[in-house]
Amino acid sequence: MKIHDKIFNRIKELGMTQKEFSEKTGIPQSTISDWKGKDLNPAADKIMIICGVLEMTPNELLSETVDEGKYNAPDKLIVERGSYEYSIIEDIRQLNEEQRQRLMAYMKGLNDL
Repeated sequence: MKIHDKIFNRIKELGMTQKEFSEKTGIPQSTISDWKGKDLNPAADKIMIICGVLEMTPNELLSETVDEGKYNAPDKLIVERGSYEYSIIEDIRQLNEEQRQRLMAYMKGLNDL
């Protein structure tokens, strides 16, 4: 599902009109109409405003919906040494078990925002 489809679905779920959405976000109605009519998505600098108005997280808005059973995550990931992800993994390896559990709970909390 495309981002603009998620936006219009959520507007409908909230019982909001496009005009109300426009007023709350400060995004012109013509721009909002273009998303649907011209198959466009909103500009990146508007995502946080949109999420606030629609009571969604950026993750909910931007992530692809995957049907259960259709996606199998790989068992192993390749991460390049020196990359940001690599340094995070190295930092996590230095934590004790209690610290790792606290970190996992914190990350889950961030994802739930």
